[in-house]
Amino acid sequence: MSKRTNAQAPLSLGEGAGVRQLLTAVFLFSILFLSSCKQGNAPTDNPTSGHIKISVDETFYPFFDAEIAVFHSIYRFAVINAAYVSEGQAVKDLLADSTKLIVISRELNADEMKYFEEQKLFPKALKIATDAIALVTHPENKDTALTMQQLELLFTGKADNWNLLDAQNDPLEIRVIFDNTNSSTARFIKEKFNTELPAYCFAANNNAEVVKYVAEHKNALGVIGVNWISDSDDSTSIDFMDKVNVLRIISDSSDTRGKQPYQAYIAQGSYPLTRNIYMVSSEARSGLATGLTAFVASDPGQRIILKAGLVPATMPVRILGFGNY
Repeated sequence: MSKRTNAQAPLSLGEGAGVRQLLTAVFLFSILFLSSCKQGNAPTDNPTSGHIKISVDETFYPFFDAEIAVFHSIYRFAVINAAYVSEGQAVKDLLADSTKLIVISRELNADEMKYFEEQKLFPKALKIATDAIALVTHPENKDTALTMQQLELLFTGKADNWNLLDAQNDPLEIRVIFDNTNSSTARFIKEKFNTELPAYCFAANNNAEVVKYVAEHKNALGVIGVNWISDSDDSTSIDFMDKVNVLRIISDSSDTRGKQPYQAYIAQGSYPLTRNIYMVSSEARSGLATGLTAFVASDPGQRIILKAGLVPATMPVRILGFGNY
């Protein structure tokens, strides 16, 4: 009996229909697969809807969390997942492309911009507010004001005891506490006084822990972002102000009393420990990161900043007190 090869074997009607069904299934699957791939590469967000992750300097949590809450209430189909991290980590997130938007207290430096330019990306930084660094002490600390010269001695390691700053102070070893070793407040102080921090400076995990430590240690000096204590309507801010004192900073010989970080003094530049806040975006299109940035820069977004005790980038300010001036 002769044998037919597979190539020579005729197909029955049933077999042909089965092959056609198989080919049709393969074709449809291919279309669906290509379609899903195309959708996967397409943007899934626009300025008012979608889902994105952002990284925010933890120092700015109080006011920026309020910005996101209001944005969500207006744009119900938008989801902003904010990670509140150190400034250093926020920049790393942007460089690693794990986020397209960060909120920090500086613009990107030359090396960071060069990295993005090599990726054919051109990040934009928008100033949204002016912030201040507040120095807080235990309520029983006799020092209520420090000069810039005293701060220089303190942060450069030349005065490690409170009575070296003022002979009338108790002889207590100074302990300076920051929110994080990689924080924007620590970087600001190092740049302001052109120094590395001395051994009696150490870090907690966040601004709330700084306030807690200072409230429990008479010899402590806390370095925090002012928006943690400047919103007179915020329960957390009120609670913190009940636990610590805010130091007055004397900038020069003409300033005999010194100033606390009130909005007006920050705006005038007469409070010496001020800095700007930026939203930095690497988004190359008009997506949800762009929409959020536009909202924060708008009148409603700037009013949230005003209420938080910071100086908005585009609005006038009023004086708000801390209650222990």
